Amino acid sequence: MSVELRHVRCFLSVARHLHFARAAEELGIAPPALTRQIQEAERLLGVRLFHRTKRSVELTAAGVAYLDEAATALDHLARGAERAALAERGEVGKIVIGYVGSAVYSGVLQTTVRGFRACFPQVEIGIEEIVMRDAGALLGDGRIDIAYVRPPVPQPEGVEARTVHRDAFIVALPADSPLTASSVIAPAQLRDQAFVVPEQESGTLEVARRGRFPARIVARPGTLAAVLALVSLGGDVAVVPRSLAQCVTVPGVEYREIAGKAVPSEVAMMYRRFERAAAVRAYLDFAARA
Repeated sequence: MSVELRHVRCFLSVARHLHFARAAEELGIAPPALTRQIQEAERLLGVRLFHRTKRSVELTAAGVAYLDEAATALDHLARGAERAALAERGEVGKIVIGYVGSAVYSGVLQTTVRGFRACFPQVEIGIEEIVMRDAGALLGDGRIDIAYVRPPVPQPEGVEARTVHRDAFIVALPADSPLTASSVIAPAQLRDQAFVVPEQESGTLEVARRGRFPARIVARPGTLAAVLALVSLGGDVAVVPRSLAQCVTVPGVEYREIAGKAVPSEVAMMYRRFERAAAVRAYLDFAARA
């Protein structure tokens, strides 16, 4: 048998009052029971903790040495209990969020993360850019907890998606393109163009379908920044989210709306359907209310 929490509490109470009757009253036990707890603690430790006479109680040298450590241990236990309760409510922990660049351009990621941090300051949030097609696998493997993507994205079993921002596609043109003379571009006007395609190709394919031509795709550089860099060099066009035009200006690139019904684009939040981590569940709940 080793010293238990009850022994430590009794010792600290007596050390604080240096009076067994007052310590027993504080602890809500009878003085003889308190005396037995102290005697048992001394036996287990193999030292005398108190000098006791009929008129006084004093800490021994061993008791003084034990006091700081015992108080610290009890304090750690109290903090541990508090953190356990916070973790159960999702108020502490760690969340890893993966994102594609267009989620940053839309502002939805920043708004949600900042709001969540304000409400849950003790939750650590890691942010990393990901390749969109890998989002489902990263969630399934537990390498990330949330993913901000632009659908459609492969969605493995056990992973769900929720739309968090609605957008539309527009056209990015080289500044020296004759098409910049038009304030709005009809899909058919892009028939003879070469397309640079971002990770999400659905906008490009939909514009080509509406214009009744096969899209001639010449590059898939990945990020939207890389797409705009290629467009700025001249010769190629790209179909990109409208939110990009609202916050990114690149020399040599101009944006134009697409004529007709808007070509929809969305930002979605992907997550595990049966999430166990309380902090991640708290984030999902917060995002649903935001």
